[in-house]
Amino acid sequence: MDERVWLTERFEEHRARLRAVAYRMLGSAAEADDAVQEAWLRLSRADTSGVENLTGWLTTVVARVSLNMLRTRASRREDPLDLGPYAPDPVTGHGAADRPNGGDPEQEALLADSVGLALLVVLDMLTPAERLAFVLHDMFALPFDEIGPMIERSPTAARQLASRARRRVKGGVPASGADLGRQRRVVDAFVAASRGGDFDALVALLDPDVVLRADRAAGPTPEPVVLHGARNVAGGASAASERVRFTQPALVDGAVGLVMAPLGKLFLVLAFTITDDRITEIDVIADPDRLRGLDLAVLDA
Repeated sequence: MDERVWLTERFEEHRARLRAVAYRMLGSAAEADDAVQEAWLRLSRADTSGVENLTGWLTTVVARVSLNMLRTRASRREDPLDLGPYAPDPVTGHGAADRPNGGDPEQEALLADSVGLALLVVLDMLTPAERLAFVLHDMFALPFDEIGPMIERSPTAARQLASRARRRVKGGVPASGADLGRQRRVVDAFVAASRGGDFDALVALLDPDVVLRADRAAGPTPEPVVLHGARNVAGGASAASERVRFTQPALVDGAVGLVMAPLGKLFLVLAFTITDDRITEIDVIADPDRLRGLDLAVLDA
């Protein structure tokens, strides 16, 4: 068999895994495809006669390419939370489909949801080296003696990076399991009622004296918004039902909240205060400085 044909077939056998590694590293389907294509170009130019473990070789190449892309991204972006003019409207959620060079927005949204929006949000807050160490070890079971050289660190240092990342992903000390369970049920019911535009169900979840506060960046007005009372807040939630498409439960400062992350990029957070299974306060946060100050973590199923 022709060597190039053999290489092509072997590469296609590994494409799905390589794309999975690159996507978890980069959080972008388009960039993941670029990283995989670069791996193919390097494979086609390389002398692989001495490569005993092609899977490991390709994974290393994709990881290093992704790491370089992350470092380039980090060095040139001024605000990692700004989606620019293509960000979705905080109320309607519209606009994300118009992002250029992003491929099929429906497919990208499905891919982000399959990995987990909250996980992508937290991974995006890690340093490139932390992200690589965590993704390769915790998600793809690579040993630290292989990960260390990729980031020019010892295996021990790579282990420490993965451990630090793991703590960020899991967050600080949350409320008790029972409290989180109750909060999750209320937040899930809020999401379902908002998605379905069920006004009465929303009112039933809200304390009669509930207060919703949205900062200036959350819009739709240039000034902060404050709503009082269950019916007013339910009306606002019903009007914002489109954004639920990009929303997923997460731990927000140790309690159950919602992150809005179109294409895996954090844009808005809803923090809830829940008392006796009723929502008493909702804080809608979109200001980049406030978002950076939040302790966000993945909420276990």
